[in-house]
Parts: sequence; structure tokens; C-alpha cells
Amino acid sequence: MRERLGEVASGIRLPDRYQLVQSLKAAAAAALAWAVTGWWLAAPMALMAPWAAVALVQGTVYRSLRSAVELLAMMASGTLFAAGAAAVTGNTMTAMLIALPLTVLLGNWLPVGEQGLYAPTTALFVLAYGTYSLPAVGHRLLETVVGAAVGIAVNAIVLPPVHSLHVRNLALTLPRDCSRLLHDLSEGIVEEYDEERAEGWHRAAGELPGAMSELRAARGWATESFRYNPGHRMRRSTPSPSERWDVVWAQVGNQLLTITLTLWETASERRALPRPSGAFLKELSAVLAAASEVCAADETIMEQGPDDTCLEERAGHLAEARRALADAKRHLHGPGPDAGASLGSLVAGCQALLDDLTPGEFWPVRVDSRPPEGMATDGIER
Repeated sequence: MRERLGEVASGIRLPDRYQLVQSLKAAAAAALAWAVTGWWLAAPMALMAPWAAVALVQGTVYRSLRSAVELLAMMASGTLFAAGAAAVTGNTMTAMLIALPLTVLLGNWLPVGEQGLYAPTTALFVLAYGTYSLPAVGHRLLETVVGAAVGIAVNAIVLPPVHSLHVRNLALTLPRDCSRLLHDLSEGIVEEYDEERAEGWHRAAGELPGAMSELRAARGWATESFRYNPGHRMRRSTPSPSERWDVVWAQVGNQLLTITLTLWETASERRALPRPSGAFLKELSAVLAAASEVCAADETIMEQGPDDTCLEERAGHLAEARRALADAKRHLHGPGPDAGASLGSLVAGCQALLDDLTPGEFWPVRVDSRPPEGMATDGIER
């Protein structure tokens, strides 16, 4: 039990600044909506307003506006279905049996995503109020509109969220993870690696596409966070790499998958592919070690910006990797066909890896100095 509790505790992370600010904004929006409806509308139990305000403090201002339309439609539907069923039946339980199936079906049927849940829950709250007259229904709808307006205003005015920093952090993980994997490979292949260790390398390479998917999702959030952001004209900005960066590292990840798969198969007893000789693996280790340094240099370039010293070091490591690959190719002429198959696969994978790491027309050496569409970031960054 102690070990289990330790694992749970180690997996708990403190909320970051973005999460903390958004939570405080949602709480402030709810309190403000409650105060406005209680003072202006004199509502004794103005639950709809703070509820809508909390729901509309979203991750982007655009998402708050889009969700507001869906939320208002769902809450209005739930209110009208509940009030109509109660007026017809005159019984709360009977009205609930009529209104809930209809509102749940409506929320699941319409393309409103998570907002569909607000239709049946609003119907429950309206029935709990116990007043179904036309003025009461209008009061509930007005409370919802006021809460939605407060939630959108707070999210748009008080540190409107942007996500460019999150894109930059994820972009940095791509060369960092590739560098670490290449370093592990360079050290591991000169030892007597077994099938389990080689499988671990291939599994680590298989996690790289997941990082790419996360980066693409973050780019979508970053682009969306600039839409209708009232602070987009401010000068402060967080540079992020262009999408060419993603393409290059997706190709590098594919080559690492190929290389690690070949190493795994040469270590497996179920395959007929023989393990390469120690001399070849030594040359291959030098190739992977130099390629690891190239990836580390790319991480530095991404984080600190390109300078002549860093670019020269990167070019030197890349040249070293090519010299080591040329030495490794000399072993292709000696072994038999089975051994030549494994050597050829590894050499081809390393050749493609170095080609992908070679600067060219589309190589993303320099980062973008401005966010997408010329807009700068503002507010709370993630």
C-alpha cells in the first residue's frame, strides 16, 4: 500500500500557471455573474448565471464564443422542454420522465460536443426550481445570457489565454528525444545488447509519432488562441518554429523506427537475421553518437536561436557522422547474404537519417519571429 501511494503521489503534478489563472478566472466569473443577477435581476437563487459563466471560461477566446452559442441553445432547450412538460403534466416526476429523454437525445444528436450535457442538466435545475410560468422561464433564460456574457468578457479581458509557448516547448522535445535515443543506441550497440533492450529502443522510437501528434494539436490551439484575442496587437511574442520543423522531425522519427526495428530483429532468436559484427557496430555507434550531437545542436538552435558557433559545431558533427558512415559501408562487401541484409538495412537507415538532418531548402534552421498571421501573443501563455 505504501508503494502504491508513493506511485500515486509521484504521478501528481502541481497545476501550472495557465491552469491556475484559468481556474481563478472561472471562479471570479461565477462570482461576478451571481452578483450581477442578484443585484440587477434580484434573483433569489440565480444558479443559471454562474453556471454558464464557469462553463464559458474556455481555453481560447474563440472557443468561449463558439461554445456560448452551443451552450445557450442547449440550456434554452432544456429550460423550454422542462417548463413545457411541467405545465402540461402538473407533476414534477412526470415532467422529468418526459423532458429528460428528449433533452438527452437532443444533446447527443446535435453536433454540439460536450455542450450537449447542458440540455438535460438544465431541465433538472428548472424542475428543481418548481416555477414554470412564462415570466419564470424568461428569467432563467435571461440569467443564462448574463452568465454567458460575463464568462466571455472575463476570459477575453483578463489575461486572455494563448498557447504559443506550449508549441515551442513541444517543438523542443522532438530533437531532445531523438538525441537521447540516438545516444542510448550508440552506447548500447557496442555492448552485448539482447532482445529485450532492443525492443525497448524500438518502443522509444515508436513514441515519437505520438509527440508529433501532440505538437500538431498544440499548433491548432495556438492558431485558435489568436482569433478574437483583444490583446493580439501587443508587441510581446513567443517565437515558435514553422511547420517545416514538424516535417523534418517526422522524417527523422521514421528513420529511427527503421533502425531500431532492424536492431531488434537482429537480436531476436525468432528471426534468421544475424547480428552484425562487432567492428561494424563500432562504426555504427560512431555514426549514431555524432547524429545525437547534431540533434542536440538543433535543440540549442531552437531554444536560443542560431549563431555561428552553434552552426559550425552542428556542421562538424554532421561531417563526422558521414565519415563514420563511410567507414561502416566498407563492411558491406564482406559478409554473406543474410548478414549483408541486416548491414544494408542499418546503413540505409543511417544514410536516410543523415540526409534528413542535412540543411537544405526546407530545413528549419531559423525560427519564425512572429506568430501565425502576423499576430503577437498576449495574456497567459501555455
